[in-house]
Amino acid sequence: MKGRDFIDRVFEIGRERGDSVRVDTERGKGSHVTVYYGSRFTIVKSRRKEIGPGLLSAMIRQLGLDRSDFRRG
Repeated sequence: MKGRDFIDRVFEIGRERGDSVRVDTERGKGSHVTVYYGSRFTIVKSRRKEIGPGLLSAMIRQLGLDRSDFRRG
């Protein structure tokens, strides 16, 4: 999953659940952005590159979500 896909999916989940989601491009250096899901946040290091499985799991946990939320089907 690329960073942009991760951000899009977090927005979809937030919309489905009625939770607030926002992206702060000012807080972060270079291509890093901060994604807020309610009061929790995580850093997405690059919106264009693939996110490794370990980092993806950590980012999902930091937002208080479950990996199953990112499976479609």
